[in-house]
Amino acid sequence: MLSNKGSSSSFETKIIIGAQWGDEGKGKIVDLLAEDADLVCRGQGGSNAGHTVVVGETSYFFHLIPSGVTNQACKAVIGNGVVLHLPTFFKELETNTAKGLHDMEKRIEISNRAHIVFDMHQTVDGLLEGLRGKKSIGTTKRGIGPTYGTKALRNGIRVCDLMGNFEIFKERFKALVSYHKAVFPELEVDVDKELETYKNFATRLRPMVKDTVLTLYDALQSGKRILIEGANATMLDLDFGTYPFVTSSTCSVGGPLTGLGIPATKIQEVIGVVKAYTTRVGSGTLPTELTDEIGEKLQKTGHEFGTTTGRPRRCGWLDLVVVKYANMVNGFTSIALTKLDVLDDISEIKIGVNYLYKGERLPAFPANMETLAEVEVEYITLPGWKTNIRDIRKYSDLPANAKSYIEKIQEILQIPIKWVGVGQSRAAIVPVM
Repeated sequence: MLSNKGSSSSFETKIIIGAQWGDEGKGKIVDLLAEDADLVCRGQGGSNAGHTVVVGETSYFFHLIPSGVTNQACKAVIGNGVVLHLPTFFKELETNTAKGLHDMEKRIEISNRAHIVFDMHQTVDGLLEGLRGKKSIGTTKRGIGPTYGTKALRNGIRVCDLMGNFEIFKERFKALVSYHKAVFPELEVDVDKELETYKNFATRLRPMVKDTVLTLYDALQSGKRILIEGANATMLDLDFGTYPFVTSSTCSVGGPLTGLGIPATKIQEVIGVVKAYTTRVGSGTLPTELTDEIGEKLQKTGHEFGTTTGRPRRCGWLDLVVVKYANMVNGFTSIALTKLDVLDDISEIKIGVNYLYKGERLPAFPANMETLAEVEVEYITLPGWKTNIRDIRKYSDLPANAKSYIEKIQEILQIPIKWVGVGQSRAAIVPVM
């Protein structure tokens, strides 16, 4: 039987991190925990990260706004580490307001240090992917990489620049266009039209722009309850993921901290979100990938299509080599296991527990992608439960084989599993007692 003795029931500063290649259902866990939060924060990534939250009969889709904004008493913070595409941001505001999330503009604070994603960044993203040819990395072409690139090159443009003297903003924008056209002469940018658009954006954006480092410092000093929402996931991390098939931000535990200006000493809980099987979008090796009818069943039953791009996700068995590695990097204090119901109709379920390379067991997830492409996965096999669990709301009511599956995962990981997801809605997150 699972035991979570010693885990705190009080709300402290918490961070939620994906333990696989994203799409683990982090939005549902954020939405659930945000009910007790004062602030919910995003600290990295951009509109390449999509979170779906189902409340009652309504589905909300978030790309830039923290998904915990569904708690209408909660303030939402978009931190300095986020790269912000303003047309997407405003569209997201309008779409979710129309669904009943009111007063979001009064509840959202945007860091004045966040970098802006321009349409030309998105065009450049596609041009760069085209240059890679057969070695394309499967980018979403949302301009995330090129924006982080200009940030690192120190010719990027921040929100504070847009809020300042517009003549200076205009000069910086023209310089950024010139830089990109020097690399891609075929790039077309209607500079005057873009500048007029951003002049209008500035007026609407201004009331939401704050020094969010100060906001969060004050919140910490006054004992506010802060929930940090990681975007993307550990295996897409620029340093620790399956490079080069990764995103362009640090999406393990350190990224959202520097992306918000919160000291690591202020974090009490690091919650890893683990899908009950494994998926990934785009290119790159997926060691437990299933290309047979079971893989197709997981994709269809789990509705495994990207929130941001609509691309089908590749599916495979749960890979605990990946999750153990994610724990090494992040230091999970607990696990939320999601989408267990997708396995309802499978007779035998496998869990990947080790990698073998040239007959030798690897001690951890390999850095080299050529090595990863050649590993053999060592599995254990457990019996399925062949029962619909989507309406179950108590852990004790789960079928014995479903509980055995959960308990085996906890036994291998040695991390307490505190929540199990058995469906799409907030109510379908079952607490483990």
